[in-house]
Amino acid sequence: MDSEKIVNWNAWMLAIRPRTLPAAAAGVMMGGALAWHDGFLRLDALLVCLFAALLLQIGSNLANDVFDYERGTDTPERLGPIRVTQAGLLTPLQVKVGMAVVFGLAAMLGLYLAYLGGLPIILLGIAAIISAIAYTGGPFPLGYYGLGDIFVFIFFGLASVAGTYYVQAGFVSPAAWWMTISPGMIITAILVVNNLRDLENDRKAGKHTLAVIFGEHATKIQFMVCLALAYLIIPIASWIGIVPWTSLLTWVSLPIAYHAARVTLTQKGRPLNTALASTGQTALLFSLLFWAGLLFS
Repeated sequence: MDSEKIVNWNAWMLAIRPRTLPAAAAGVMMGGALAWHDGFLRLDALLVCLFAALLLQIGSNLANDVFDYERGTDTPERLGPIRVTQAGLLTPLQVKVGMAVVFGLAAMLGLYLAYLGGLPIILLGIAAIISAIAYTGGPFPLGYYGLGDIFVFIFFGLASVAGTYYVQAGFVSPAAWWMTISPGMIITAILVVNNLRDLENDRKAGKHTLAVIFGEHATKIQFMVCLALAYLIIPIASWIGIVPWTSLLTWVSLPIAYHAARVTLTQKGRPLNTALASTGQTALLFSLLFWAGLLFS
């Protein structure tokens, strides 16, 4: 019995995909840093935003696992991490129940955020859950029609940074709007690498990601544009006085971003998992360095 519990626990950890969670925290950290800098920090609101973001990411991971399997996208040829439904480690029903529990917990946290932020937060929370499910599930899966990149930017950039700031300050400052771009672009770059790695498998399965639609070369350009915008927005915002010049401390994360870019531009298939990890690390480190830059200002 103990060994069965261990196997089951390991399967759920694979399904949750803990390595994706730091990137989900990046936008919340950016929004929290700006709220702290402007004198609006509410630790309770920040922590609830953080946990809600992590739960939404976990729920999205579970949804992708089971819905990609049901659509026949996940096959033994898959180059990414193990998908538990396809591997038979958990049944589709188990994963769907787990997904429902996770989204339910996220909704419960959202009630507190709704108390702080009102109707805009309620609408944002509903949209986030629907989009997380609709990315690969439902009658019109967003990720299968080249829309995944847009929705990742919206929820990991705009919603994450601006929403976190809003529930603490009651409004969104110009700096918060500007700083939605960096985490949004870096986390979109994570999706770009993922789709580049899975390009051939997705093409066979009829999953029309932007990588499938535009091809390998254009996808690599998209990755570089995402990273370039993420970093260049900092000196631009500093120059016009939106954020302090010490925000350039974020550029200390450039070596990790460079490693991700080098792998993305030179490798194919399974080695791109290294670029995925590096891009995720870039997102988290970038947000932490941004907070440090505001602290030193």
